[in-house]
Amino acid sequence: MNEAMAKWACALAEAELREPLPRRWAHSQGVAHRAAVVSGVVGDHAELLASAAVLHDVGYAPRLALTGFHPLDGARFLRDVHDADERLVRLVANHSSALLEAEERGLRKVLEAEFPLLDDQQLVDALVYCDMTTTPDGEVTSVDARLAEITARYGSDSVVGRFIRRAAPDIMAGVGRVEAALAAQPR
Repeated sequence: MNEAMAKWACALAEAELREPLPRRWAHSQGVAHRAAVVSGVVGDHAELLASAAVLHDVGYAPRLALTGFHPLDGARFLRDVHDADERLVRLVANHSSALLEAEERGLRKVLEAEFPLLDDQQLVDALVYCDMTTTPDGEVTSVDARLAEITARYGSDSVVGRFIRRAAPDIMAGVGRVEAALAAQPR
């Protein structure tokens, strides 16, 4: 991966999100900032992480929201319109335990068939960490506060509320693994 990919990803996310969804754009920028914090954990994949971080919610853009499931809509857009790097597309499609939400929406088989999970747990965890420690306004938060915020915003009985409750243990475990890797890095 190279720096050009991250610049392209940032410009694309801004073009799709800044005007129609300024708060979602602020969140995406915050997630990208968190990616810089954890870049040492992913080594040579730092630019891939930065690109996925800023693009992870691009599927919320109104013109892209075809299924209403933003990981799938965003990944299809990146794959079909931009012929984006396959690993980037798969990270966007599967960010933050998206398979569980896809299951809630009856889309799990579709998501799995089109965008298989990456086998790089450290990279997957790093994106979970970045997303789940960033508020909707792009500020740093704890994973517990973020999970509570998502539940409060969508409602505990909504599709997202049910998904986040099911995904919470995996999300917390991924964040914990990244926090442990950060703590183990030389200062």
